[in-house]
Amino acid sequence: MITLVAPCAIGAEKVLANELKQLGFRTVPAERPTVGRVAFLPGDPDVTGAGADSPGADAAAAGSGAVHSAADTSGADASAFFRAAYRANLCLRTADRVYAELANFQATDFDMLFEGVRAVSWQDWFRKDVKVIVDKVRTHQSALSSEHSIQGVVHKAIYEKLGSLWRMKMLPETGDEATVRVYIERNRASILLDLSGMPLHRRGYRTAGGEAPIRETLAAILLQLAGWRRKNPLHDAFCGSGTIPIEALLYAHDIAPGLGRSFALEKLVPFTTAAARDMIANERNLAALRIRTDCLVRVTGSDINPAVLVNARANAERACVIAGRAMQAAGSDAKIPRPDFAQASFDELAAPYDTGLILSNPPWGERLADSEEARKLYSSMHSLFNDFPGWNFGFITSHDSFEDAIGRKAAKARKLKSGNLDTVFYLYEKE
Repeated sequence: MITLVAPCAIGAEKVLANELKQLGFRTVPAERPTVGRVAFLPGDPDVTGAGADSPGADAAAAGSGAVHSAADTSGADASAFFRAAYRANLCLRTADRVYAELANFQATDFDMLFEGVRAVSWQDWFRKDVKVIVDKVRTHQSALSSEHSIQGVVHKAIYEKLGSLWRMKMLPETGDEATVRVYIERNRASILLDLSGMPLHRRGYRTAGGEAPIRETLAAILLQLAGWRRKNPLHDAFCGSGTIPIEALLYAHDIAPGLGRSFALEKLVPFTTAAARDMIANERNLAALRIRTDCLVRVTGSDINPAVLVNARANAERACVIAGRAMQAAGSDAKIPRPDFAQASFDELAAPYDTGLILSNPPWGERLADSEEARKLYSSMHSLFNDFPGWNFGFITSHDSFEDAIGRKAAKARKLKSGNLDTVFYLYEKE
């Protein structure tokens, strides 16, 4: 069975692992903790269609150093893998991408790296007009450390393998792009094939954002770290283009975040068969049928800037339209209520309910004129604790003295690194 790998924001690995388990996948235990990614396999047959496979055998195979091909999955195993790969892309909220690990082997020199990559059955995945891109290389405590050289060796090994099998001196490279990523950890190489294409934070509903918008995947992570549940009111006092309220809406109604887009795996050879296309259609139909419209969801947002609220409402409308089209295709004419957005400064707000959650991405020093301006804003935000008694609060910021500025120590603080940005999520629980 081919292992799947999902990268995420550094610091959110446990959040992603919990989400994978809730979706019915089985996480693969690592010999050492991995940073910014989680490996997993198909699991519960009622959720992923994995069938009655042996968990012990799969977990052992995942770390055995084998080189895998699409042909390694046959019968029930093939159905389980392909369904799991698609469902992960369709349903994961907190992952940045989904990869298939095609090889895992010892590589202490470039010859070993070349032979290990060349041993992969790339022809099972690609068409003859494919354009292969080795987009990223990560090495840690390994003999091979030159990222540029590693990229070149991996690229050459793939093209030599394909050229030899297809008897072509040069590949035309006129077709779809296929992206490969390489991790080398303590001299062990992991060769990953991108199954997502565009990053998974590109849900399809946001065409315009405010200044420094928060990524959708990071917003989904914050919802989990805050322990938010659909029965509780949620308000974003600095909503910008509406990402946090919209992600809360999707989560509360069980709307799969990938319903509004396609994925790179749909262009790979194993996913172009009639059976695979039927599986994809079925997965999308099942996701549409899982959408909940029978629950009361009280999600709102506000911002002092009226221009960004135009974007927030438009983004929310697109998110609901995407869900509505999916439900219509599945035979339902139910509607998803749109979240309410209002123009207001945070110090003009009053609690509409006795309890709830304020979850916000307030302006950071990088988004204001200077760090001192951010500190003044955070100091004035202390009024929220008085205006919303009985509520919890979650704030994400890159400001290194946020707790001092707001005048209250957080119950929990979690460091998160999304892209090149170092942030901290502060959770304040009601007193």
